[in-house]
Amino acid sequence: MRYRLLILLLLCTAVLYPQSRTQLEKQKKKLNEEIRTTTKLINQTLKSRKGAENRLVLTRQSIKQGEQYISLLNDEIAMITHDIDSLEIARSDYENRLEYLRMQYAADIKMLYRQSKRNAFSNFIFIVSATDMNEGFRRYRYLQQVSIHRRLKAIEIQAITDSIAAQELALSSSKEQKEVAMSERERQQKKLERQQRSQDQQVKDLKKKESDLRKKQKKQQQQIAALDKKIQDAINAEIEAQKKKKGTAKETSKSGGTKKSSGSGSASFEMSKEEKLIAGNFAANRGKLPRPVDRGNITGHFGVHPHPYLERVEVNNKGIYIQSPAGTDARAVFEGVVTKVFAISGSNQSVIIRHGNYSTVYSNLSSVYVKTGDKVSTKQKIGKIYTDPDDGNKTELYFLMYQDKNILNPENWLAH
Repeated sequence: MRYRLLILLLLCTAVLYPQSRTQLEKQKKKLNEEIRTTTKLINQTLKSRKGAENRLVLTRQSIKQGEQYISLLNDEIAMITHDIDSLEIARSDYENRLEYLRMQYAADIKMLYRQSKRNAFSNFIFIVSATDMNEGFRRYRYLQQVSIHRRLKAIEIQAITDSIAAQELALSSSKEQKEVAMSERERQQKKLERQQRSQDQQVKDLKKKESDLRKKQKKQQQQIAALDKKIQDAINAEIEAQKKKKGTAKETSKSGGTKKSSGSGSASFEMSKEEKLIAGNFAANRGKLPRPVDRGNITGHFGVHPHPYLERVEVNNKGIYIQSPAGTDARAVFEGVVTKVFAISGSNQSVIIRHGNYSTVYSNLSSVYVKTGDKVSTKQKIGKIYTDPDDGNKTELYFLMYQDKNILNPENWLAH
């Protein structure tokens, strides 16, 4: 019974664990890509003496990614250790079973040898000495079953011998994998310690010029607030223009001498059938929309957060900030229509794309490839993200999302 349970356990492990390991490898590969991008961005800031603030943000992100990678390595080591334990238990049980079968088989062979030595015709005599034909046939069948049982035992012995050899190979491979994973974990831990020391030094350096940084931060927040207001005003104006247009059309159409209502007063877009279809498809892709850049990491998250390097300062992000290597283009996250291309004083260009009653906004573009009224497709390039030489060559897209007038958290909509 124990042997059968062991076989069942190994089969379950073979089915379940490869899927977990495959998923783990995918996560490691994805995280490695993000780490490489962050490292490239940090190296990009090192080419300039400026951009110390951004370098600290990226260093902290790199530390967080390193911690996540070490966590994945710990999971991998735990899985491999489980595999090794299972393989060793299986090998021990196989060996015990093999020893038992060999002893039984040896006893059978000895008994057969003694019987044949006593009388070469013992089996024949055993059959013909039966009292009748039925008993003789039963004795013949019995001898056949004994012979079959002996052959099956020999086959099982060979199969278990092969299984033990396979277990040895798998065990050796698993131990090698564990050593590699543990070496990689040690390397990552040392790298993490270096980054943490670098972060501490960067914080000390920035504290020396905290007064200037606070002034700079205040100016940046004013520019962002002006940009957010411009975006909100543009969306509100488009909704109001639609309502007025629809209201005028309805007022010219009377039924029974009574004017029709000019609308429900709701702060939402009036959509055509085609726009409703686009909006429905957009909503159906929540959590699966492509990122607005081909490569890049989120360095500023949606909502209220402590400032990355100024104490007792909070930032309230209406969208997310995504940093990418210099020269990166922004791309549409879904099909839609460009409704506005604009810029405000002290800021770069922005593009608003409408997808039914959803809108996506792409800000901090140095050049734009589309114009108002253009239809765009998913992943179509719409403009080049500005690279700031005065901020360590930072190339950062400010990305926002709206449903009608309501602002959304883009991180809930973009694919992870």
